Amino acid sequence: MKRLTGILGSAVLGTALLVSPTIAHAAPSYVALGDSYAAGVGTRSYLPDSGACQRSTKSYPYVDAARIGASLTSVACSGARVADVTAKQLGPLNAAVNFVTLQVGGNDAGFSSVITECAKPAWLGNCDGAINTAQATINNTIPGRLSSLYATVRSRATTAKVIVVGYPRLFNGTDCNAGTFFSAAEMTRLNQTADLLNSKISAAAGAAGYTFVNPTSAFIGHSVCGNPEWINGLSNPISESYHPNVTGQASYANLVQPHLS
Repeated sequence: MKRLTGILGSAVLGTALLVSPTIAHAAPSYVALGDSYAAGVGTRSYLPDSGACQRSTKSYPYVDAARIGASLTSVACSGARVADVTAKQLGPLNAAVNFVTLQVGGNDAGFSSVITECAKPAWLGNCDGAINTAQATINNTIPGRLSSLYATVRSRATTAKVIVVGYPRLFNGTDCNAGTFFSAAEMTRLNQTADLLNSKISAAAGAAGYTFVNPTSAFIGHSVCGNPEWINGLSNPISESYHPNVTGQASYANLVQPHLS
């Protein structure tokens, strides 16, 4: 009788498993690291508790996390350099994290100060000098910083898929903003500098076994003064300038999402 009861119980359990709803799986864990581009500066809408970091729910990490049903922890912060990510943003990383996006390097290259210098009239600024300094830093200093950071990320997020995100060219060849004085030659060199930075980020990411997402092609025709414009030109407040707007962040999300699987 006990044997018969056991057989019946197993049959009932098996039937229950067949007809029961699909067992829910835990949401994937996603950590977003990086600077103002990863935080969402330029979208003009920020989470109050993010303070000066200016994190936005319009940023590509938030957009993609919602799309894939992930549990997001974004610690990206405006102004962050590689050293800041290393010192202040790696806390959420652990062996249970599924996805990490990482976008940093632009502040190490001094892009903000370079743009500020090049926006001045030629007689007042030294755009070429600023670009030369930035390119030297990109070539000689940033690769080592990135390699060290990428290794540290792997040591903490041991099983995560890490997606490293690059920077777009800022200009389409036209300066339509009152108050800035970019020449055609200056815009060309600034775009070349963005390309150079991407090449170094891509190389370091590849060496670490990470995926690199290059936004250059997608943003052509949509940079400052583009139609439509995905990157803000000179803006008020000035911190919004030369950052992706809401459409630009959505476009970043389109580029990153296919790698979050």
